[in-house]
This record gives sequence, C-alpha cells and structure tokens, in this order.
Amino acid sequence: MTVVSTPREFPAPLPNPETQPFWDAAREGRLLIRHCSQCDKAHWYPRAICPFCHADGTLWKQASGRGTVYTYSVMRRAAVPFATAYVTLEEGPTLLTNIVDCDLDALSIGMPVEVCFARTQSAEIFVPVFRPA
Repeated sequence: MTVVSTPREFPAPLPNPETQPFWDAAREGRLLIRHCSQCDKAHWYPRAICPFCHADGTLWKQASGRGTVYTYSVMRRAAVPFATAYVTLEEGPTLLTNIVDCDLDALSIGMPVEVCFARTQSAEIFVPVFRPA
C-alpha cells in the first residue's frame, strides 16, 4: 500500500454497512468500486442499485487505480495550498478527490494519475487520493 503523508489533515468519514467494504479495502491499499452484475457497468458513488439499469445486484470489484484528471481546482488561500480534482478512472466512473505529491502549477486536465492513500483524523481509516503517474 502506498500511503502518502500530506500537510493537510483529512476528516474521517463515517462508514456505514453499505460502504464498509470500501473503507476496509482502502485500509489495505486497494481501491474498490461497484459494478452491476446485470449490465456490468462500473459506477461511483457506492450504492446497491445500479444507476444505469436499476438492477439490485451490484458487487465490489478492485479498480486499477489509474485514471486521468477531468478537471481540478487549486486552493491557494488555504493555510496549506491543495488541489481537488475530478479523476476519471480507467473503469469509467469519475471521483471527486485530492491530488497530492505534485507541483500544483504542473497540474493539467488529462494528466495521468494513480491512486495512493492518505491517513485521516482516525488512524484506522484511509482515503484514496491521487498523484501524478
């Protein structure tokens, strides 16, 4: 698992029974996304009903962790400047995330990125973030 240390502290999410497998996998350094067992499309955010065909048979699958920056915004007025971005995964879904370990002036739309994980305020929970590939 690639854990990055960031100057910003991420708030700890509140897992629920539907998202607990996602957070358990993140703690192990794996990125999971939901796939429909009927139409086989991947979707984000995690939910039990497919947003494409409305089937109720979705399951977790490990994502490649590779994607591209769809768009981003740099927050320079924060105590520690940071970047948020929408990253489109190779599997199709787009996630709202943070970009870490990079020169904020070098960010660009279409930039290839890869998942890594950052600690949250809870030492037990890690969140997926992305860095240049």
